[in-house]
Amino acid sequence: MAAGKRYRKAAEAVDRDKLYELTDALGVLKAFPSAKFDETVEIAINLNVDPKYADQMVRGAIVLPHGVGKSVRVLVFAKGDKEKEAKAAGADHVGGEELAKKILEDNWFEFDRVIATPDMMGVVGRLGKALGPRGLMPNPKLGTVTMDIQRAVEEQKAGKVEYRADKSGIVHAIVGKKSFDADKLAANIRALLDAVIKARPTAVKGTYLKKAAISATMSPGVRLDPSKLAA
Repeated sequence: MAAGKRYRKAAEAVDRDKLYELTDALGVLKAFPSAKFDETVEIAINLNVDPKYADQMVRGAIVLPHGVGKSVRVLVFAKGDKEKEAKAAGADHVGGEELAKKILEDNWFEFDRVIATPDMMGVVGRLGKALGPRGLMPNPKLGTVTMDIQRAVEEQKAGKVEYRADKSGIVHAIVGKKSFDADKLAANIRALLDAVIKARPTAVKGTYLKKAAISATMSPGVRLDPSKLAA
């Protein structure tokens, strides 16, 4: 089935004016015509925040209970015993200056997450313009600047998801694959929503969750009922 025809068929199955409960929304999503690959499922959450103000930024990370269904390549900047710890924990790339040079000079980005020990941030700091725009810069608030390298690597390998409200106040996050059972997708989504709700800035007044929708890589979005998500 051609992509355009498949998308139109999926769109016809969605009531654009309806706000679905999560279980029903997943049922609609799972019933969409399948692509030739295992599509990624994502949620978009529109929050009543203005991220240009520091006290309204929503950002964090969470290990989803059922992972994201993909292999995560982890790069660790560490030395000495921490380098050995990273390798033992399953990091794909471990090193220091030589990796920084490879990124800057060879435009090398064969990794999905970057972790660093605090004493390596002098090296990593020079990579800000390369890593920052890709969302790869290590951050202590996200657990990616740490001395507990084993835990950090294991969490990333297990499917730790970072979330952050963009300029429009919308959080986009991967919650799994379309091949996941609906109950596993639901558990991942609820875990992410719980984290986002707990991260509600104290400066926000009134309704926090304005809109939300789930979608697969090749599918239209299915709108969720935000009043049920916050319950």
